[in-house]
Amino acid sequence: MPPLVCLASPISLPPLRQTPFPRPLSTSRQPVPFENPNLSYRPSLPVLFSFPGARRGPRNCRRTIPRCSSMPNSSTDQRVLSQACLSNEKAFWVLKSLIAWNTSSDVASVCLYASWEAKLCLTDRGLEGEDFKIPLEWERFGLPSKVLEKFPHIRDYKAYTVPASVDFRKILKCQLAIASFGDDGKCSDVTGIQLPGVLDDLFAYDGPLGAIFSKRSITLNLWAPTAQVVHALLYKCPSAGDPFECIHLKDQDGVWCAVGPRSWEGCYYLYQISVYHQSTVRVETYTVSDPYARGISSNGSRTLLVDLNSEDLKPSGWDDLAYEKPDLPSFSDISIYELHIRDFSENDQSVDPDFRGGYLAFTCQDSLGINHLKKLSNAGLTHLHLLPCFQFAGVDDDKSQWKHTDDVMMSKLPADSEQQQAIITSIQDEDGYNWGYNPVLWGVPKGSYASNPNGPCRILEFRKMIQALNHIGLRVVLDVVYNHVHASGPLDETSILDKVVPGYYLRRTIEGCIEHSTCMNNTASEHFMVERLIIDDLLYWATAYKVDGFRFDLMGHLMKGTMLRAKAAIENLTKDVDGVDGSKIYLYGEGWDFGEVAKNKRGINASQLNITGNGIGSFNDRLRDAILGGSPFGHPLQQGFVTGLLLQPNEYDHGDKHIVDGMLSTSADHIQVGLAANLRNFVLTSHKGDVMKGCEILTHDGMPVGYALSPTETVNYVSAHDNETLFDIICLKAPVGISVDDRCRINHVATSIVALSQGIPFFHCGDDMLRSKSLDRDSYNSGDWFNRLDFSYQSNNWGVGLPPRGKNENNWPLIRPRLADSSFKPQKHHILAAVENFIELLQIRYSSQLFRLQTANDIQERVRFLNTGTSWVQGLIVMSIEDCNEGKPGIVQLDHNYSYIVIIFNACPTEVSMPIPALKRRALQLHPVLLDSADSLVKRSSYESSSGCFKIPQRTTAVFVEVRGN
Repeated sequence: MPPLVCLASPISLPPLRQTPFPRPLSTSRQPVPFENPNLSYRPSLPVLFSFPGARRGPRNCRRTIPRCSSMPNSSTDQRVLSQACLSNEKAFWVLKSLIAWNTSSDVASVCLYASWEAKLCLTDRGLEGEDFKIPLEWERFGLPSKVLEKFPHIRDYKAYTVPASVDFRKILKCQLAIASFGDDGKCSDVTGIQLPGVLDDLFAYDGPLGAIFSKRSITLNLWAPTAQVVHALLYKCPSAGDPFECIHLKDQDGVWCAVGPRSWEGCYYLYQISVYHQSTVRVETYTVSDPYARGISSNGSRTLLVDLNSEDLKPSGWDDLAYEKPDLPSFSDISIYELHIRDFSENDQSVDPDFRGGYLAFTCQDSLGINHLKKLSNAGLTHLHLLPCFQFAGVDDDKSQWKHTDDVMMSKLPADSEQQQAIITSIQDEDGYNWGYNPVLWGVPKGSYASNPNGPCRILEFRKMIQALNHIGLRVVLDVVYNHVHASGPLDETSILDKVVPGYYLRRTIEGCIEHSTCMNNTASEHFMVERLIIDDLLYWATAYKVDGFRFDLMGHLMKGTMLRAKAAIENLTKDVDGVDGSKIYLYGEGWDFGEVAKNKRGINASQLNITGNGIGSFNDRLRDAILGGSPFGHPLQQGFVTGLLLQPNEYDHGDKHIVDGMLSTSADHIQVGLAANLRNFVLTSHKGDVMKGCEILTHDGMPVGYALSPTETVNYVSAHDNETLFDIICLKAPVGISVDDRCRINHVATSIVALSQGIPFFHCGDDMLRSKSLDRDSYNSGDWFNRLDFSYQSNNWGVGLPPRGKNENNWPLIRPRLADSSFKPQKHHILAAVENFIELLQIRYSSQLFRLQTANDIQERVRFLNTGTSWVQGLIVMSIEDCNEGKPGIVQLDHNYSYIVIIFNACPTEVSMPIPALKRRALQLHPVLLDSADSLVKRSSYESSSGCFKIPQRTTAVFVEVRGN
């Protein structure tokens, strides 16, 4: 090993502090000269916080220091209470010149305190240990409008002016506190200060970040305006060994920079940062990966210096891929199939064993899984949505560390046994499975899916996956999780952002505690550099990996402005300059409005109701709940339109007949709005006979059902990775006594509503194969056993044991008898029929542009519902789509084959005969795809021209077309 070399003036590196986590360092170092260079060093205070690793799921703020709302008395442990007050951050430094604090009316004066070495201490004499004490003046005009727009939750706070003479860039590197005093001069309150506002005001930056490669050099750039010292430690190896060079970075207005030779390429590095961390109330020194890392070693322990423009990292033909993308005339032509990378191939014996569960499985052109995707692509499917594949926590990148189960043994256990879930959960944090909603580094592909987690292997293999999917006709969507990160604080090895600029990247409560409403460590896109990191990351995936869309996890926790600026930046990408066509990249996400951001409490967020009018899609939960019944948060037996509500009730008490009649009728209204792309202004007749807009029809909690302004803003779905699979929820909600054949037909009717709706249809992988997770409602960490896919169509994975106790035990009394009943399990012929039915739905959707109307005006002009009002036939939805007839004035002709289409969804358990006078004497016939269907029931659907009467078999969706020229 060569000797350690520093490329600047000699700097002694601090020794390692002994902790259970890798590489955090102590604060023992010489004080850096500040305005008072003669300060004596005081040992840092002990760590009083714990930051355990988090899983996907609710997690509360983990601070363990007692809170302090008033001054301590002399009999109290001053040291602990001092830290409690100082770790609280109830004041907000919002602009260079302004601090906001919710002080009481009897405050006579306020002072700002700063300590370079974090020596502030609250005693019975007041706050001591400061390097600076700066009087602040009350600003009688309050907080300006631009501050209130950015921080609406502190609207009523008082404003205090910071003197212009303060050296802001230095003082912001200190431990900071603010104290108030009464008329008697005694300190009445003390708190720490949240800094994102002033950091944005002074240090917002749009220059280069990360490792920048030129012909002769590599430049490192790290935005860390509160850091006191930053080094870069260079390593030859991905994990073992000491650094061979130590680089002292120079602070250039908040961005720490260093230039090194091009020979660094292929080496690894870590930043070593000394910075005040409010969670421990001390100056910490630790190592951390680059937030802009583009390559890493196994588990992200070190950042790889890698040039993605290297020819060695490009598959053959990579630079031409933008010109070989599957055709996409309009976003209205999109259909989406959601898939987990490991699920796709881990159980596929036709895939090379070395490729199973990883990126390269998608390059196996003759595997069962790829052949399945080819069938869907040939039928019209356009996009494959991949669950998170950035670097996430919860799965060790080193496959040799994984624990495994004895699947042969478990397959012999009873279908309703508790043993399978006990075995799975005993190793669930040590196996190779996790959905991946635990972000560590947003900009690097996950190492566990690569053949080798060290070096650039993951980069090349990810690109091969994208290219292979494009070549079979599928564009690729990435599931991005910008609303939270896995870890925070200075101790967790997977904490990145909160180490680089403590207190900046994560959204905080008004007391300074991290918000956890997303499940853990909420990020704050309202802060400039958080938004910038998000947009930079999106542009990187779009250009470096040529992905075709992004699905935003909990999009409602991001700000609307962030989403709009991201969309604009992506749309500006061009093939000639960037190697991609940004206008073809589709954005959509979960627009749920909850937590601290609900009702715009932290600014205008990207919720369903706020994001409309901008071409960004959001998931339509109204349609899902109306089709299935209840909601994922209600009783699992609540029925909906297709699961038997009123028409074939289960054992759940839904209320008297009048109530249930209203529930079914309301569900039909909601579904019809969804079929019309959930448009806000679509006009239809409700079940009460009222002519209403989509936004005037309300959910049970008073929210508008229709909210979109264009069809591509609605993503219609009935199931996704969250909650039970479609087949499983049907098995819960439908009556126990019906046959498996009927459950399969319900599955098909539910899927058909999504497939034939206006807007963007979205399907969970396996909906088309009757996929089961043995009734697991949250399989994020349930291993391969409960998440198994079988592209040989032999099994749908029903009855592989009771689902894991943690999220399912309350429902075990409902689940156990269903799993034990062998009649619930579909056979291979059921699965094959489901696959064929799904392919037929895709073929029908792509047989006519009328199923994919591009504007709200087109939908309003052409789409009608013909079984509405007070006399509607229960369980039947009739939708028509009209095209113009040649030679006649009116709407523009879109379809050269069909002039009129009628779709009838029959959710009834019996055949329905219904005359529709408005459709008399039309030349309607069953769609050619259905005439050739293997489904004998759908071929029995009929139409009589003279009476306009339709006959539709039980639990069947029938499509009739009027062929031009007939």
